[in-house]
Amino acid sequence: MTSVTLQIPQALQFTDDEFVEIVAANKDLRLELSHQGELIVMSPTGGETGNRNFEMYLDLGIWNRKHKLGKAFDSSTGFKLPNGATRSPDVSWIKIAKWNILTPEQRKKFLPLCPDFVIELVSESDDLAETQAKMREYISNGLLLGWLINPKTKQVEIYRQNQEVEILSNPQTLSEEDVLPGFILDLQPIF
Repeated sequence: MTSVTLQIPQALQFTDDEFVEIVAANKDLRLELSHQGELIVMSPTGGETGNRNFEMYLDLGIWNRKHKLGKAFDSSTGFKLPNGATRSPDVSWIKIAKWNILTPEQRKKFLPLCPDFVIELVSESDDLAETQAKMREYISNGLLLGWLINPKTKQVEIYRQNQEVEILSNPQTLSEEDVLPGFILDLQPIF
């Protein structure tokens, strides 16, 4: 999806509640906020990307219901990262301990934390460099594991804390026992 960044002057920076109001007034748009205060407007996904996202949700959701180790989220969920950015990964997950320390009020708003795990899917209109920068931003804000999946090239970039990015070519599945014990993502419906 092509994104457009709107520059917001320092004087016009808004609170989290005001950002929520902007999001609510623009329900047809997917909005994020960079740590510099830039409003990022992204278009809805196309059919192929939407289906691929759904396939990823299914695998993570089924695993999460079975193991009950955390909470899984779709691309509509906003995370207020420690650097001040508000991001919405395509698929995300947090450990149950993180969820349990949130107040009921915090759970209703953009979650004030970085996910433990994210998947970003490169769609036809995404800029790869921008998506890679987003993955590095997640890592610098506490992400434990991130998978950047590029269906066009059939490559996966794996992001982990304090490690170089690992690149896999045409894997059939993905798994990570340390962060997501027993979880396997089937890439056949994605590629």
